[in-house]
Amino acid sequence: MPSPDVGFLLLPLPGFALLPFGGFLDKLRFSADDEDHSRQRYCRWRILGLTPEERVTASCGVEVTTQATARELDWSRYQYLVIFGGREAGQTRRLTPRYRALLRLARAHGLSLASVDNACFLLAEAGLLAGHRVAVHWRHAREFATAFQHISMTTEQLYLLDGKRISCAGGSAAIELATELLARHCGRERALKGLADMLVDEARTPGQRPNSLDGGSGVGRHLGRALALMRQYLGTAMTVKELAERMGLGRRQLDRLFMAHFGHPARAHWQELRLQHLAWRLLHSHHDLALLAEEVGIRDTGYLGKVFKRRFGLTPVQYRRQRTPSARGYPDQDGSS
Repeated sequence: MPSPDVGFLLLPLPGFALLPFGGFLDKLRFSADDEDHSRQRYCRWRILGLTPEERVTASCGVEVTTQATARELDWSRYQYLVIFGGREAGQTRRLTPRYRALLRLARAHGLSLASVDNACFLLAEAGLLAGHRVAVHWRHAREFATAFQHISMTTEQLYLLDGKRISCAGGSAAIELATELLARHCGRERALKGLADMLVDEARTPGQRPNSLDGGSGVGRHLGRALALMRQYLGTAMTVKELAERMGLGRRQLDRLFMAHFGHPARAHWQELRLQHLAWRLLHSHHDLALLAEEVGIRDTGYLGKVFKRRFGLTPVQYRRQRTPSARGYPDQDGSS
């Protein structure tokens, strides 16, 4: 059997998302062998953990058993350490003391460090992203920008390769990242192998904007651009008039587009996006309301609490207490309930 062209160490963090992990791993499997035999002929991989046969629980409750620890590895056989982030960015940051030594060991052995989803928070907290640019999921962008103001980030790319630091926004984009890395070592033809079986029509380029940032299908070019800008500037004081001017439209023209498609004006839709984001962050972070208010660009917490209760029937504190995932029995990032 020929020696594999490239090796990957996969490091799932507690509470990792199963979609990017499974997508990345299955892309390796398809490209690793001829036909569909799943042998590690052209690329190799192992699931890395801190302790032997560690059981790491995904956000959906599925458990993955790790295959190797740092002590038993021949590091020369691997070129990439791919880290899959946990459910909450804040809790991923708090994992840094547990994983810092492993990350630095991988760097010392010359491996490229690739973060998927919010694993970029772990690398940033460990001081391993200084001087690098990072692709961040739009939902985590404001939190990342606030926590790591010295690190350049973008929400406009699916993944970003910056020397020995690689980042991926998460989701199905992990398949594209795996395809790109395989192409660099195994050739484009082998890298694309299996995409049809995975029902992936074509590999998107790293600089391609996520389709979800364009407002979805069926909304039209102007409305899609407006929705993308609303998400991009969710935490700023930009007005609807300024947003319309940026698009080359009048305020009334923009409102007519929103009324025709959603039945309410642009300002109401922007507030709904902010309230939906706040609701999501209440369930997936431990930050207080003052910090989350900055993330959604409504810094008056008293006013924010009132509009939130009007929308959801609960105050932000009540909403978090009654509906937070950890209260429903899901594992926390450190593995406890």
